[in-house]
Amino acid sequence: MFQRKTRRFGRRTNGRNNMSRHNLQIRSRPNLFSNEQTRNKFRPPLSAEKLFEKYSSLAKEAMSSGDKTLSENYLQHADHFMRIIEDKNRNRNLSKVNVNVNVTDKLDENRKNLSENSNVNQSEEIKNKD
Repeated sequence: MFQRKTRRFGRRTNGRNNMSRHNLQIRSRPNLFSNEQTRNKFRPPLSAEKLFEKYSSLAKEAMSSGDKTLSENYLQHADHFMRIIEDKNRNRNLSKVNVNVNVTDKLDENRKNLSENSNVNQSEEIKNKD
């Protein structure tokens, strides 16, 4: 019958690393799927305002070249970043209003306390004079 030839050399790995069979060590890849580190560390992320400007200008360029579909796509991106800017501004304004309300409330409380203290001091002075 048919007999298999004995292999003289090891099997081809096709670029795969089968070292774990021999060394019984599993190579771990740190931060393989983590979002903490960006791949291109040399470019900082852009702000929403700059991204809005970027996509608006890209939409204008695409429209001038005659590609309406690409222009609409860029306009949708620009609209997304415009909404982010509006939310950020709304939150900033709300926090300013809350801070102003808190400050005015505290000022009102301090004024009341001062007026009460002055009234008490005046009544004590009147009693001391009598």
